[in-house]
Amino acid sequence: MAERLREGRRILVSAPFGRDADSVATLLRQENYDVVVCLDIAEVAEAIDESIGAILLTEEALVKDVDKLKSALDAQPSWSDVPFVLLAAPRTSRAPNGRLSQLALFDLASNSVVLERPLGRASLFSAVASAMRLRSKQFQMRDRLAELDESETRLRLATSAAGVGTWDFDLITGELRWDKRCRAMFGILSDRQVSYEAGFLAGLHPDDRERSDQAVKDALRPGGSGEYEIDYRTIGIEDGVERWIAAKGGTIFVDGKAVRFVGTAIDISERKRTQEALARSEAALRLEREALDDLNRNLEARVVQRTAELEEEMAARSRAEEALRQAQKMEAIGQLTGGIAHDFNNMLTGIIGGINLAKRRIASGRVEEVGRFMDAATESAHRAAALIARLLAFSRRQTLDATSLDVAAQLLATKELLERTLPETIAIELKVMADVGYAMADANQLESALLNLAINARDAMPDGGRLTITAEQCRVAASEAGGLDAGNYVMIAVEDTGVGMPPEILEKVFDPFFTTKPIGQGTGLGLSMIYGFTQQSGGQVRIDSSPGQGTSIKLYLPAALGAETQEEQGDAESPSEGSGQTVLVVEDDDAVRLLICEVLMDLSYRVLEAEDADAALRTLTATGRIDLMVSDVGLPGMNGRQLADVARQHRPDLPVLFVTGYAENAATKASFLGTNMAMIGKPFAVEVLASKINEMVNPAHGVEQA
Repeated sequence: MAERLREGRRILVSAPFGRDADSVATLLRQENYDVVVCLDIAEVAEAIDESIGAILLTEEALVKDVDKLKSALDAQPSWSDVPFVLLAAPRTSRAPNGRLSQLALFDLASNSVVLERPLGRASLFSAVASAMRLRSKQFQMRDRLAELDESETRLRLATSAAGVGTWDFDLITGELRWDKRCRAMFGILSDRQVSYEAGFLAGLHPDDRERSDQAVKDALRPGGSGEYEIDYRTIGIEDGVERWIAAKGGTIFVDGKAVRFVGTAIDISERKRTQEALARSEAALRLEREALDDLNRNLEARVVQRTAELEEEMAARSRAEEALRQAQKMEAIGQLTGGIAHDFNNMLTGIIGGINLAKRRIASGRVEEVGRFMDAATESAHRAAALIARLLAFSRRQTLDATSLDVAAQLLATKELLERTLPETIAIELKVMADVGYAMADANQLESALLNLAINARDAMPDGGRLTITAEQCRVAASEAGGLDAGNYVMIAVEDTGVGMPPEILEKVFDPFFTTKPIGQGTGLGLSMIYGFTQQSGGQVRIDSSPGQGTSIKLYLPAALGAETQEEQGDAESPSEGSGQTVLVVEDDDAVRLLICEVLMDLSYRVLEAEDADAALRTLTATGRIDLMVSDVGLPGMNGRQLADVARQHRPDLPVLFVTGYAENAATKASFLGTNMAMIGKPFAVEVLASKINEMVNPAHGVEQA
């Protein structure tokens, strides 16, 4: 049963050049596919078995060993035809693609799809999902063929036990099929081919040939009953022996046309020779024949009935499973939206209430009280921003500034923070292996994750205890990856001696807004944020806990080779005021654009506004000097990064500052930003915006239009 569950679940990926294989494998694993990366076509050929659901190749993988792949495909069972997804390089001419022609050599075109690179995630996932569905149907067909073969075997055993021969005449192709018993009734002992004329009619007694032929024609006549039953004599084609045969069958009609003629035949020679003298034996034989007919009909009816029952059971189970999945999905959505609504209503009450009270105090001239209410509104706004940051972390849409971190130094600094945060009743122990090295991660997010885990550990140890943080580098093999790519990782474990968690709580800890704390003491997003952070960083989080035994949470982060060269930082004490430099602000949200423009004008900058990329391009091509472009990432139509690329065509040295509140297209700064580009996240403090703009603008080097 376990082997059946693994059938067709694995995807083989072979892309020998660059990081195509790792990139595709990572995308597919995020969609919960079981992916195995093969170095070349030979390895793909060796891995083909019934566990494979689809094979994804790049065009470059077809350089060699295609014959090995063809041999492996030819060795598949007759029902098996593994689907292929081929990622082709962009065509630069109308000339035929030689490598794609290699696919045609072993007839993959009927079960493959070719996608031209570059392609989107949706196209890739759609092609893979279609291939996996096709593969699933092949396994269903295999199982159905096995059931039919078993049914046919039972029927063959029954007819063999009764001495019944069977025949099957395909009226479309003209092919006549007899079993061994039926061939013996016509005196055929060899493997010679038979047909209606050269087998059936040729083997009949001359006196019975005409009426037997007419009986067949009557059974095949459209509009008739289609039934066939007759006794006739045969003269053995090879042995010359005369036999009496009782034949019975029927015609299958499709759209009023006879397409198939099937039935059974029994050698009744002995009965005919002794009919007059053995009347009672004849009666017994007749009863036996009727019983045999009933057996055939009942057997077929039972097969049909049981098949219908199984199909109904499978359909009912599928409906129940779909209903359960839908219910679980709606429950999760309800829990998520309910938690967001609860927390945001509290925060919006603080924001709206604080602003309204401030306006009332200003209107009544009591301005000395305005600061208190504005502080309350600001605090609520900061809480809302923190909640959004945790939601983005859980959904893996936050912008990560991933760098090569010195793990030992980072954990030492974090320990100092924890010693100031946790009560003295909790002892903190740090165990860092000497060869732990570097990890690729966002330092702020890692520190936040460790702080969250420490606070959870504190709550689990109300009477004090021990918090142990361990760090070591480990090698994860493909056989033990468990959702991770094989490779080197830094494992950071946070273990406490607290009360622990039972299994029913443990399976929900990463669900958003799930918390065991009293109402008002936790949002339930801490572990969800950690889960999203590790996944987005290319790692994983694992948890182990049991009541009374404490909790151990392990973060796996990709190992880095060494420290990155840090860019020299500007003077932190540099003034935030501008000196008339020109800044182009591109933002589709009117309120945000107004805020940025007002801040810039207050800081003595000259401001140009654009509400979308088209307006910005008109400004870029028509205006003389522009010292900086500040652009939202998520613009309608052309996004901010695309706008920056086009702007650089006109102004190659133009500095660009991106502002973003959602990192779907900017998951990591390193991969998103180019030369002389920077990014800040929404919401941002005015001081942070002013400092970043001042850092990027160089009054001595404005950018003139090319």
